[in-house]
Amino acid sequence: MQDMSDYNRMRGAGLTRLVLFLFLHTLISPLSHADNFSLPEIGDPSGNLLSPSGERRLGQAFMRSVRATQPVVSDPLMNAYIQTIGNRIAASSNNVDRTFHFFLIDSPEVNAFAGPGGYIGVNTGLITTTESESELASVLGHEIAHVTQNHLFRTFDAMQRMSLPAAAIAVTALVIGAATKQTDAGLAVATGVQAGMAQSQINFTRAHEEEADSIGIETLAKAGFDPQAMPVFFERMGKATRLYSSGELPEFLRTHPVTSNRIADARGRAGAYPYRQTPDSLEYHLVRAALKSAQFTTPKDAVTYFRESLQSHRYRNEESQRYGYVLALIADRQFEQAQKQLDILLQERPEQIAYIDAQALQLEKSGRSKEAQQIIQDGLELYPGNHPLTLRNAILLLEIGAPLKALKLLEAQLQGRPDDEQLYRLLARAAGDAGKNTLGHQYMAEYYYLSGELESAIQQLQIALKDDSNDYYRSARITARLKSLQDELNELKSRDR
Repeated sequence: MQDMSDYNRMRGAGLTRLVLFLFLHTLISPLSHADNFSLPEIGDPSGNLLSPSGERRLGQAFMRSVRATQPVVSDPLMNAYIQTIGNRIAASSNNVDRTFHFFLIDSPEVNAFAGPGGYIGVNTGLITTTESESELASVLGHEIAHVTQNHLFRTFDAMQRMSLPAAAIAVTALVIGAATKQTDAGLAVATGVQAGMAQSQINFTRAHEEEADSIGIETLAKAGFDPQAMPVFFERMGKATRLYSSGELPEFLRTHPVTSNRIADARGRAGAYPYRQTPDSLEYHLVRAALKSAQFTTPKDAVTYFRESLQSHRYRNEESQRYGYVLALIADRQFEQAQKQLDILLQERPEQIAYIDAQALQLEKSGRSKEAQQIIQDGLELYPGNHPLTLRNAILLLEIGAPLKALKLLEAQLQGRPDDEQLYRLLARAAGDAGKNTLGHQYMAEYYYLSGELESAIQQLQIALKDDSNDYYRSARITARLKSLQDELNELKSRDR
């Protein structure tokens, strides 16, 4: 996925705190598992670059590092969309048994990246830049191919003579690229890594890009998207390249260099598949409208934009444009007008989850939480267990003073989402409101841990352990968890020194 230009950029800007964090946390998993601090064998002679469990733990550590340094989107509707479309494409890939985790970064930069463990990040700027859902799918298919072809660990294999710490930092630099927070130690190691990289490594990463393009187009066609969308998107990005100097290129163009040969190759591969007209899903347009609504400096500016675009018929999809208008009106506290626009949407699609959620949000913000909770309850009759609606329901239950009900709902959601940091944050609030303070501190510790805030997590457990009402078993569990977190912090500090 990444080109050697990343390394050149690293020399001048330094490494992010993310790079060091990932290296130091490489195999420290959530402490409900009895893992130690040993690092995996990478590029061993047997050919097993990394065991499935090792890759999974590396991916979890990678995700904690991302949350610690990047603005990861917490909106459940947006997350549900990117996971759904990602799963659809991954199901048509050449490795359907692998688990993928798709997430969004709140950034206007046009970029996407594949990390270890099947974690694939997508900047919101990529979604708003694409002109069709197939274009978005083409980028996801490309990143999925990087994962299924083990490009990350084949890069390790090409660096077998490098030390493990150097290889870990090198591959992290390949994945993330952009530098934000400098550390002298990270810069020193990165410079050493860069000095040891050979020209063959450049060719190797370019070969990865070609392979990801080829397999991505095949996957795109199998998943029912337009395979021509990849060369079309590349061509637009190629035209954009000419508008920038080399140091100003958007992240996607730096990490995915678009050349005339690459565009031609993509067109040739896509041409092997029959033409198909693939309509965009409504959800794609709704997510784009929600992102557009959030881009404005003030809600009033957003209201003006959506109102005028609807009046002048300047939109790709009228329904999603009206949805964006609704969100802008709610943010501007124009609740009566928001309800009028919602009535138009609900008359056409009363079962649309985004509209149900928006109506509940409008009622909640206008001080009618009980009515909002009933709206969501009715929605859950249609979609039992739906995650976005359940989270909204839990928030509303907390608003109307029913924390025990909220706690029960959220704990049921946790069974299938053990690494959802926002779920832990709501669980902490529900437990605290229900008078279960020790449990609240335990959940808050998990929220901080998954968010990459290790010291705050330790503080929460220390508070929980002071509760005199704890029985032996609870105290033992808290003590064990606390020890694991403290061991991890000590490991970080010793390596940092």
